[in-house]
Amino acid sequence: MPQQTVRRYGQRLVALVEDVGLLAILIATLVAAGHEIANLISVGEVGLADLLLLFIYLEVVAMVHAYWQSGHLPVRMPLYIAMVALARHLILDMKDLTEGEILAIGATIVLIGLAVLVVRFGHVRFPYDGSSQK
Repeated sequence: MPQQTVRRYGQRLVALVEDVGLLAILIATLVAAGHEIANLISVGEVGLADLLLLFIYLEVVAMVHAYWQSGHLPVRMPLYIAMVALARHLILDMKDLTEGEILAIGATIVLIGLAVLVVRFGHVRFPYDGSSQK
């Protein structure tokens, strides 16, 4: 079998594994969001932590969509998810956290925010056409 044929089948296999993995992530996220919404309805109350969790689910769905649309994962999306997850952790567990832990989580959110700015600046200042990525 020629090397080009093996490469073509390998690329198709990798694409299939990516699509199956993304579909699994999408389905799991939708199921988790559905459970959360059902819980909110049964409790009859919505808190900020609940909204942040739903926002995380929405960001995961958007990330899957962006990957399917472009074939690339924007690095900023997981950073946004991390910031929201840390904020949610801070809100939920603030009573159980020490002052040092609260400061560390806050500092981590700020550092991730700075990383988003650096990445965004890099994309604007040093754009690439994507053809160099193989």
